[in-house]
Amino acid sequence: MDVSVDQRLAWATALALVRPGPKLTAEQAREVVADLRSSAEQAADHVGRITGLQVPPADPAVAVIDRPSWIRSNLAMMGELLAGPAGASRPSVAERASSVQLGAMMAFLSGSVLGQFDPFGDPQRLLLVAPNIVSVQQKLGLRAHDFRLWVCLHEETHRVQFTHAPWLADHLRDHLRSFLDNLQPGGISMIIGGADYLQQIARNSGQEEVLDQLVATMSLLEGHADVIMDEVGPAVVPTVRTIRRRFDARRQAKGFAAVIRKVFGLDAKLRQYTEGAAFCRAVMAEVGMSGLNHIWTSPNTLPNAAEIAEPTLWLSRMGSLPRV
Repeated sequence: MDVSVDQRLAWATALALVRPGPKLTAEQAREVVADLRSSAEQAADHVGRITGLQVPPADPAVAVIDRPSWIRSNLAMMGELLAGPAGASRPSVAERASSVQLGAMMAFLSGSVLGQFDPFGDPQRLLLVAPNIVSVQQKLGLRAHDFRLWVCLHEETHRVQFTHAPWLADHLRDHLRSFLDNLQPGGISMIIGGADYLQQIARNSGQEEVLDQLVATMSLLEGHADVIMDEVGPAVVPTVRTIRRRFDARRQAKGFAAVIRKVFGLDAKLRQYTEGAAFCRAVMAEVGMSGLNHIWTSPNTLPNAAEIAEPTLWLSRMGSLPRV
């Protein structure tokens, strides 16, 4: 792999740019952390009940973290994916520039990411970024516990996906590395440049099929989690419909945030939620939750890009699934 990242430079850049979270008293902070941990435990029960996918409890328990901790965790993950060969020479000017860009991107994202399941960590971890959850809840005027539980449902669904399908992390890592192997030094700049640049890289390197499958898999993972977090209904999260309505409006917000999303390629991320969720709902309408769960059987049962866009193609390929 010809791409390397100066993690110390990326970390220093991110730390200089990261914004502070909302101001809370020590007592308020303790309450948020305790409620998030409790919500994560509740979410595990609800996701298991809704999906029918029973997996062992999280071990270790969920990590409730701040923005710098999220940055450090993700820089470590990116460093592992982008690591150059042992004994690599000192990073070039282009690679240093890319590291600064990566740090800036991490600083920006650290103020908006609510939670994350890290499938590549050892151990795998479910992370909840407390200041961002508090900030969004306050800005949208949502009931605090309802919103915290709703976020935990999404992230717990990701944990269930990777735990129920233990092959999935390696499958995703292999595709990421296959794609990244074709980047030139400093090529991380093109990733930060957004979806159009990724398509250009794919065309130039003959990796279009790899990129399409990556996008399809990410669409599935995000859309599936979005569907499950809403399936609990108002009996579990009384204000779930209000949360969904206001949260979707936030995703579509215009102005400076929209420009930043475009620069960093995050508009593609938003489309992943929509397209993946539509695929899951269409499949569930035909074959129910048990039929949808068939996607986690093996890499061969994951939908491809065409099937995400047209779920009947996936249903036809699976053939033997009983209809509801």
